[in-house]
Amino acid sequence: MANKQTSAAPKKKSQGFQGVQHAIVIIFFCFLAAVAFYYFVLGNPANFVDGDRNNHVKDGNLLGLIYKGGIVVPVIITLLFTVIALSIERWLALRTAFGKGQLPKFVTNIKKALAEGDFAKAQKLCDDQRGTVANVVGASLKAYKEMEATSGLKKEQKIAKIQQAHEEATQLEMPTLQMNMPILATIVTLGTLTALFGTVVGMIRSFAALAAGGGGDSLALSQGISEALVNTASGILTSWGAVIAYNYYTNKIDKLTYALDEVGYSIAQTYETNHTEEA
Repeated sequence: MANKQTSAAPKKKSQGFQGVQHAIVIIFFCFLAAVAFYYFVLGNPANFVDGDRNNHVKDGNLLGLIYKGGIVVPVIITLLFTVIALSIERWLALRTAFGKGQLPKFVTNIKKALAEGDFAKAQKLCDDQRGTVANVVGASLKAYKEMEATSGLKKEQKIAKIQQAHEEATQLEMPTLQMNMPILATIVTLGTLTALFGTVVGMIRSFAALAAGGGGDSLALSQGISEALVNTASGILTSWGAVIAYNYYTNKIDKLTYALDEVGYSIAQTYETNHTEEA
């Protein structure tokens, strides 16, 4: 009976901003913003000779040059805006997950409270800290108290129950931490592939201009070269940003996971130390 009560104990999930579950919404709005940016900012007539988008770009005008990258540019800008939006979304979500105070200090204080056998202090630290680690530690402390009040189980079984409660609470929190990370990982590759596609399209246009009438149309030739180079640079920039964002947040998630493992081990060891004589 006691086993059922322990496994069915309700777990408390992190409160506050936990991330956007439907990332397609973010991507859709980033696409709209990218199209608007492409036509109204990059394609502003003031960026081109005689105010005509079909003419040459004014000397030194970078916005007009990017516009000449062609239809692939809005796609790459969509990916870039998505990286920026998801980076902000992950930052807000992980800030909630880490809690109010510094995580290393919280872990140190929890381990100190456990070593002193002051579980009331440990629970207060969790209540003050909040976030993912605090919630998991709180669930483990609750299981600890329940095992102390439970009879009919061996010490090894009780330790296993405490570890199980810790793992269940961790599994409840992990989806929030990992949310939308696969999208950032996908954009790392997708940005490069889209840039390659745009480069190929631009080169096709350049060779088509060369093939027309021998020498070719200089305007069409320059547009093709611009399209190729702009798409290459934009795609590399997008992939570069996605790599940095993905690795940065993966590292933060790893730190949080290590903190969970460290505290979970400390709680189990504390129970084993404090109940050496238990049959």
